[in-house]
Amino acid sequence: MDNTTYIALSRMDTQMRAMSVLANNLSNADTAGYKASHVLFSDYLVKQKDGHAADGTATEAYTQDRSTYRDFGQGTLQQTGNPLDIAITGEGFFSVMTAQGVRLTRNGRFQRLADGRITDGAGNVLLDRTGQPVQLRPQDRTISLAADGTLSTESGVAAEVGLVTVDNAYTLVGEGNQIFRATTQTRQLNNKELRQGMLEGSNVNSMTETTQLVQLQRDFEITSNLVESEETREKNAIDKIIQTQS
Repeated sequence: MDNTTYIALSRMDTQMRAMSVLANNLSNADTAGYKASHVLFSDYLVKQKDGHAADGTATEAYTQDRSTYRDFGQGTLQQTGNPLDIAITGEGFFSVMTAQGVRLTRNGRFQRLADGRITDGAGNVLLDRTGQPVQLRPQDRTISLAADGTLSTESGVAAEVGLVTVDNAYTLVGEGNQIFRATTQTRQLNNKELRQGMLEGSNVNSMTETTQLVQLQRDFEITSNLVESEETREKNAIDKIIQTQS
């Protein structure tokens, strides 16, 4: 296998990775609070040292997968009318208590348990500003949320929904498609803007993602054809050498 094939295979490897990320984005286009992922590639340059060129005068450019990162841009707000659906406008994340500890999310689709606790769809309890579970009284019926996170019922103020942020959102580690683990110190936001009865939709642009996926599939096919043609060329060359020597 020559260097041309190795270079093409490095390209195919990164194309497969990019297609996987795009496909995951598209599958979560309707997931509340989902943040699109993107891949970052770069060239890995290797100096050629052979008999056809002076040492160091030519390079081979391999493709390498450098990282996958999230786009934390705002998603479109969608009206639902559910009093426990909460959308974040601007920066910040809800804090929820999971089996692995406190995690962050932008998915504001919450529900109320029989004991009055507020949880997400996976059963993770929503936390207030002090890091305690948000809990209503079982007999409370009317739920009202102010833009600053103050949660009230007919009995009065029940809690203040916490909203945290980090200095660099790219340090967050994704655990699934909606939950993030903070690797640096979080802090409570003093100025927050929440919307009751609304959800923040995914920030995936389905049209753009679909177009990119189709283009990647075409590029992958072209590169795959190149590998196959190189394999055929090398096989034919070897056959001719064997015939000449026999």
